[in-house]
Amino acid sequence: MTVVKSSLPESDRKTVGDALQGALVDLVDLSLVAKQVHWNVVGPRFRSIHLQLDDVVESARTHTDTVAERASAIGVSPDGRAETVAKTSGIETVKDGWIKDTEAVQILVGALNAVIGRMRERIAATDKPDPVSQDILIGLTADLEKHAWMFQAEAG
Repeated sequence: MTVVKSSLPESDRKTVGDALQGALVDLVDLSLVAKQVHWNVVGPRFRSIHLQLDDVVESARTHTDTVAERASAIGVSPDGRAETVAKTSGIETVKDGWIKDTEAVQILVGALNAVIGRMRERIAATDKPDPVSQDILIGLTADLEKHAWMFQAEAG
């Protein structure tokens, strides 16, 4: 059932909807991964990494809402349920327990790079069918790349 009607042709709506759904899942999981690491990071650089992780969480959550609302606006029901995120995220699972600061940086670099790679695929997929959604994906990818740069700089 589609409650919200879109001006996009059905095939374009499907392509864009899939891209937005994938982005939503990756952003939800990125926020969870960053928060899990945030709670468990230990080491000499604890404070700076702890605070940097909160920046990633805030950014991911903000973009999650934007992506979900864009999906709704084009008539696609967004699905951010835990089960859906667990099944379809492109981010590796974080181990339990304490995480050394150097490992925390590597986890975030890996998670951000995985999400950025998938976002770039979505940017390409939405080029023709919906430049509005593509613009959202471009903006959030730029933000994620900034976070990736900052964590890579932490790695030295």
